[in-house]
Amino acid sequence: MRSQIWEKYIPVIKILLKKAATAPQTLELNRIDFEGAGVRKTGFKFKIEFRNGKVENIISSAPLATALATEMLNNEQIGEILRERDYTVSLNPKYELTIKSV
Repeated sequence: MRSQIWEKYIPVIKILLKKAATAPQTLELNRIDFEGAGVRKTGFKFKIEFRNGKVENIISSAPLATALATEMLNNEQIGEILRERDYTVSLNPKYELTIKSV
């Protein structure tokens, strides 16, 4: 179910990754998407660090982050972008996804 949430956002995330090369980008996610998929935890947040096209930090305790990282790495175009530059992708409790080039 968590992967289905992210499938909807992958095309926009790809665009924001490209734009994040020059400035941080934020995407406001639809809270209803997450609640409909059974993600009801309020105040949910995570941070994924991508280095050299791979996840650098431990995210296994955050299934939502793991699902997003998997979707991103499985997308060929996003994978290319992640190999060119390092990024952090974070979600805050307001369901705002922030993408930064590091």
